[in-house]
Amino acid sequence: MKLFRKTPLAWRQLMKEKTRLAVAVAGITFADLLMFIQLGFESALFDAAIKPHRNLQADLVLINPQFQTLFSVKNFSRERLYQALSFEGIQSVNSVYIGSGQWRNSETRLDRTILVWGIDPTQPAFKSAEIRQNQHHLKQLYQVLFDQAGRPEYGTVADIFNQTGKFETELNNKLVSVKGLFTDGASFAADGNVITSDSTFGELFPTSKPDRITVGLITLKQGADALKVQSQLAAALPKDVRVLTPEEFAQIEKKYWEAGTAIGFIFGLGTGVGFIVGIVIVYQILYSDVSDHLPEYATLKAMGYTDGYLLRVLFQEALFLAFLGFIPGLILSAGLYQLAYSATMLPIFMKLERAITVWILTVIMCSFSGAIAMRKLRSADPADVF
Repeated sequence: MKLFRKTPLAWRQLMKEKTRLAVAVAGITFADLLMFIQLGFESALFDAAIKPHRNLQADLVLINPQFQTLFSVKNFSRERLYQALSFEGIQSVNSVYIGSGQWRNSETRLDRTILVWGIDPTQPAFKSAEIRQNQHHLKQLYQVLFDQAGRPEYGTVADIFNQTGKFETELNNKLVSVKGLFTDGASFAADGNVITSDSTFGELFPTSKPDRITVGLITLKQGADALKVQSQLAAALPKDVRVLTPEEFAQIEKKYWEAGTAIGFIFGLGTGVGFIVGIVIVYQILYSDVSDHLPEYATLKAMGYTDGYLLRVLFQEALFLAFLGFIPGLILSAGLYQLAYSATMLPIFMKLERAITVWILTVIMCSFSGAIAMRKLRSADPADVF
């Protein structure tokens, strides 16, 4: 009896079969790895999709109420932006044009869709220091800034520009010259980005109208209450525009890809599969352990130990397995995240809330398996020993 108090029975039971323990830990690690990968890529793709929204230099934004995604933008009258300028607390306004263009790889001569942003080169539209330092180059027509974190199918633009200080290619069949680089990255909406002046944007998209803008940027005076100004604008402006904070604007994009497409379901399904795989593996291990040691459990019952005590032992085994499988799963996932980031430039990193989520799922997974295996443990009859 003293031995039971010195070393947890659950731990001794697991350590009796080290090979079985190693298989169980490997199985749980695999299940955790699968959940980490699914949740990590889902988060990375969503973060990449809303990264441009969060990079906008604004306290409030105006958009078309029908706007859902950068992949298919909706414009509105620039007059609404000028109307907003008359409200108390607003310091300045700015316009952004967005469209999908065709970037020609100068080596393969193949065209690939790229997201084109048209801005006023004299006013800051983005928080990025790389963009702000180089946007004065955009004052001349057909000068652009190129996203060096875009897909490699666009060509070795960054390498050539860094070596020679210049790069020319075609965008929408118009010759453009790269005058600077910035870092944003691929997303659901596009494999890369390019920034031009509003004037160049009009030349690249002849059917676009200067008075129809995609996003209106509003900068407030120091000390102004953003929520109060937002409420006033929403009440006073016509319903053909929405007034949002930059984060609310970003969440519209995220919601589109999460709920309006199959992306969210696919990643959720992958996470669920990992969870189910873990349940099956842990159940098999616990069930086998109970079956192999059924006489010992029956002996404990004969000594006066209750089903409740034995159930706690089984759950302790499940929690030990959860911990032993979670740690290597966490470490391996962090390494795979770094590898994926280097290969894709997607913002995939280990987050505390994700680690906590997977740990909770692992505990639930192992506890549920223990609860199922408990049915076998209840059949341990002291009479079987004698």
